[in-house]
Amino acid sequence: MSTVLIDYDSGNLHSAQKAFERMASEVGAGDVIVTSDPDVVAKADRIVLPGDGAFPHCRAQLFSRTALAEAVVETVEMKGRPFMGICVGMQMMATTGHEYEETPGFGWIGGDIRKIDAPGKKIPHMGWNDLVINQPHPVLDGMSSGDHAYFVHSFAMEVADKAHLLAHVTYGNPVTAIVGRDTMIGTQFHPEKSQDVGLRMIANFLTWAP
Repeated sequence: MSTVLIDYDSGNLHSAQKAFERMASEVGAGDVIVTSDPDVVAKADRIVLPGDGAFPHCRAQLFSRTALAEAVVETVEMKGRPFMGICVGMQMMATTGHEYEETPGFGWIGGDIRKIDAPGKKIPHMGWNDLVINQPHPVLDGMSSGDHAYFVHSFAMEVADKAHLLAHVTYGNPVTAIVGRDTMIGTQFHPEKSQDVGLRMIANFLTWAP
């Protein structure tokens, strides 16, 4: 059993690696591997795509490594391996990003990435916020509305199909926090920085059998 964290030079992987290693050890989920090797990705049982910074840059970094991007798509779409996108990694699940320039995403969750509309609030949305669970999901087991999660972002996903919206927060207006469908889930906040709530979500992902 292996969980792969994709390394494509678009985020600090250290804290995510430590959190996933800790929870994998606790729940007996096998190895956690940080890699940019397409062959390792193709053999993975689970894939995690983190991302920090601007959507176009992260997308360009991943797809400049053509074989790596193809391995992610094939492993998730064709093999149905469980996938978690974190922050910009979650945003890349959308249809299109609109940060600086129009940029295509994976198209796994219909919707657009647009600047947060939060009148009177500071952008970026940075710090702790209360989750509102829209609908149950195995990866959210043990989590409930009012749990705190840690966010750092200026853009967010506008989900086309509300069936794919698992949780949101309020920051001036509702802001998408967690999306998912089939074997895919994405979180706008950083679970590795969200203490007990984030660790629970990671553990749930590592034991999820969709």
